[in-house]
Amino acid sequence: MNFWETKKLSEMTTKEWESLCDGCGKCCLNKLEDEDSGEIFFTSVVCDLIDLDSCRCSRYLERTTLVPECLDLKQHEFSEYNWLPATCAYRLLTDGQPLPDWHPLISETEKSVKEAGVSICSYAMKESDVNAVEDHIIEWLD
Repeated sequence: MNFWETKKLSEMTTKEWESLCDGCGKCCLNKLEDEDSGEIFFTSVVCDLIDLDSCRCSRYLERTTLVPECLDLKQHEFSEYNWLPATCAYRLLTDGQPLPDWHPLISETEKSVKEAGVSICSYAMKESDVNAVEDHIIEWLD
């Protein structure tokens, strides 16, 4: 059995936890919240720290210091992960779901994320290149 099938998120080592990230970059997209309904809207605008070729943060260890609104998932209750995209391994495991076939832990290659069309790299725009984030709200095709 694989560690993600036998351990709870809270029981995983740092290495195991980090390996769950598929590198899609969706969590790095700017999000807007409707103040009345609380609904979260994802945009195609991404933090300037993300490398759009690799879809990884260029300053990962410093990200929460450099970008105070950047969330460290380990600092939140797993029950709060419902705002994450339905494809996110942290959300899937929290909801008792299996990892998809394209996940690098299953496919054994990081290329599978882009090949499956799950990566943001093909459509994301850096926030420094955008005037109005609210003009770039997107719908997920889960």
